Amino acid sequence: MIDRAKIFISAGKGGDGLVSFRREKYVPKGGPDGGDGGNGGNIILVATRNLNTLFDHNRQKKYQAENGAPGGPSKKTGKNGKDLVIHLPVGTIVRNEDNKKIADLTKDGQELLVARGGKGGRGNIHFSSSTNRVPRTAEKGEAGQAMTLYLDLKLMADIGLIGLPNSGKSTLLATISQAQPKIADYPFTTLEPVIGIVKHKGITFAVADIPGLISGAASGKGLGHRFLKHIERTKILVHLVSAESKDLLADAKIVRKELVLFSKKLAKKPCILVISKSDLDIKNKANSNKLEGAQLEISATNNKNIDKLLDLIISYL
Repeated sequence: MIDRAKIFISAGKGGDGLVSFRREKYVPKGGPDGGDGGNGGNIILVATRNLNTLFDHNRQKKYQAENGAPGGPSKKTGKNGKDLVIHLPVGTIVRNEDNKKIADLTKDGQELLVARGGKGGRGNIHFSSSTNRVPRTAEKGEAGQAMTLYLDLKLMADIGLIGLPNSGKSTLLATISQAQPKIADYPFTTLEPVIGIVKHKGITFAVADIPGLISGAASGKGLGHRFLKHIERTKILVHLVSAESKDLLADAKIVRKELVLFSKKLAKKPCILVISKSDLDIKNKANSNKLEGAQLEISATNNKNIDKLLDLIISYL
């Protein structure tokens, strides 16, 4: 998954104004008739749910809107340049060269005019006066706005599934949605976030499966540190602790610590703590009783308490 990109955008240049004079058969000294140049095209950012990666913007790094056409004779104004529309995934944050946030595209169809095209230059018809009946002056078109933009994608999901590697997040997502994450009996099966759409009792919501977190993830260890940002926008976290764990309490504390280290705001989100893979024997049943806030024991394999978990989730939405 490509969730960062750097692009250079340049709006269109305005067309030049024209120096021109009427040439009529019976008018030996025709007046000025040079038209104005057209305006350059703008660059517009549009958010869409049809994209979930910035991959295309890592391949194409430069974007140029169309220039305005020059003015023509007979006072004809040049054609305006076409606007250039750049589609970005919903959830993209846009920053300028000074790292100032200029947009947070959080809604499908949201638009932002990010670079304005240059204004077309005036033709010589505008420079005629009583003292200058033969103006040989016209304006050049203005340059369009140009800038470097930094794009940072944070996925838009209602629910974030978190836990240590191999804690059953992908199996749960595959059970409750149509998503097809990679599932295998070894750690780090999920190498990038996967989003599934869930419908339960008439309520539809998006669930993100975040790659497994390990101790030190917030400071860059393992696979999770790049993806912790993708659960910053979620409303609720579902924290899975595997029944296979030798120490459920210790495993839960590892993930909780990484949330706090990464973002105190993230750590304050509502969190449903569940023991996953409960179709297996819990290796340390006594220890599981120490899990503060554990609401359910679930099994995605045999659907144990899955409906109860979904009921609990929608109670927060």
